[in-house]
Amino acid sequence: MTHDDAVRLHHRVDGDPTAPAIVLGPSLGTTLEMWDAQVEALTERWRVVRFDTRGHGGSPVPDGPYDVEGLAGDVLALVDELGIDQFAYGGISLGGAIGQQLALSQPDRIRSLVLCCTGARLGEPQGWQERGARTRAEGTGWLDESTRERWFTADFRAREPQEVDRLLGMLRDTPPEGYAGCCDALGSFDARDRIAEIKASTLVIAGETDPATPPELGADLAAGIPDASLVVVPCAHLANVEQADRVTSAMVGHLERTCP
Repeated sequence: MTHDDAVRLHHRVDGDPTAPAIVLGPSLGTTLEMWDAQVEALTERWRVVRFDTRGHGGSPVPDGPYDVEGLAGDVLALVDELGIDQFAYGGISLGGAIGQQLALSQPDRIRSLVLCCTGARLGEPQGWQERGARTRAEGTGWLDESTRERWFTADFRAREPQEVDRLLGMLRDTPPEGYAGCCDALGSFDARDRIAEIKASTLVIAGETDPATPPELGADLAAGIPDASLVVVPCAHLANVEQADRVTSAMVGHLERTCP
């Protein structure tokens, strides 16, 4: 994996610069701020690097299509720029696909892996192509209602409307080409035949009622990656937001064992 076509990602670094690093990758349609709830606990022990995926937030928006290998190359260019050799990586949804790619292409650099609400394949290519085409034509506004129901349970939507609106605001602000380009990346991603090659110690977190990446996908990941562990939490797609304390606790426990 080279940096020839890498995009310089908007990013934020928190914590002791001499501590072991964990890099956190967001989901499709969100920014690095979707990991806000985890930062305080993680920075007690680790240097936390968060980024906006290509086409999202403050990162550049090149014309698509994108692919997951390229998105992983962007992350690799970022950690190289920061002078980080080995690191832990945690990613949710699209961020989890990027994590699988990094673990496969850079096995000697990924010390530990957290894959949250993701899978080795995330839906059918045609569905992603259609979603990307409509977003290029209409923008991201049409996604609001269906995404609200995918990302959060009805109980959480009723209990935490401000947090729901904060996250959906990230989606509304995502450039259409950036969102659609990442739809292209997800449509072409399929690591099912390769996850057994992942060497990093892996924690898989799945949402019990996640309609976007059902818990069966998490179970398949945990079964396919050697010695991976699986935690299922009661939530929809954005587990690290809806079940922030449980996800943070699971991540900290895993990182303490694998990336001290």
